[in-house]
Amino acid sequence: MSKISRSETPERPAQRETAPVQSTSGQVADFLAQAKSVTPTPGRRGRLIFALDATMSRQPTWDSAMQIQAEMFQEAGKVGGLDMQLLYYRGFGECRASKWVSDTRGLTGLMTGIQVRGGHTQIGKVLTHARRETKRQRVQAMVFVGDAFEEDVDAVCAKAGELGLMGVPVFVFQEGRDAKVETAFREIVRLTRGAYARFDQSAVGELAALLKAVAIYAAGGRKALTDQGGIKARLLLEQLR
Repeated sequence: MSKISRSETPERPAQRETAPVQSTSGQVADFLAQAKSVTPTPGRRGRLIFALDATMSRQPTWDSAMQIQAEMFQEAGKVGGLDMQLLYYRGFGECRASKWVSDTRGLTGLMTGIQVRGGHTQIGKVLTHARRETKRQRVQAMVFVGDAFEEDVDAVCAKAGELGLMGVPVFVFQEGRDAKVETAFREIVRLTRGAYARFDQSAVGELAALLKAVAIYAAGGRKALTDQGGIKARLLLEQLR
């Protein structure tokens, strides 16, 4: 396990908007459909960034959320041909990234040991990190789990658009049901051609299956997701009907 490194300075507070709420089954269907629609560059091991909001707003549900996130991470780690990186932010400008690894057991241990700290969101910083990493070597996808958005929405969306132009979809899992946060998250998803889903603590298995689908895509592209994730996706959708 490598030493976790710091990233850049935080962004400024955000303006907010509202958005309609979609049913869970519809979100899952959209998530899987959109995951199948993107096409990565073949010929290299897939690389997937798993980013977490570890600020104080997640404190009330942090312990149970940590368990869910760990299970999601473990499922993604079962996919062959995939390297993963853990990234999280918290406190005053603290944003740290692990090294890239193929065996995620060490990263799972690190993730379950993270404690929340008060501070603003740093989603712009997360997107900048993903852009910087993919300039070094292609990143096929990024997953983000969070419950808040406290930055300049236009500045963050500009970074999301740049990441989208590089072909890196962001798959956002939102904890909670803040409509203003959902609006910002969905715009990030739209600009990067990713997908959105609820981070629902009553659906641990579904969340793990969703992340595994993203990991399969990152490792092998659309064909791999169709071949390896198709049956799982259909079973998942049947359970949620």
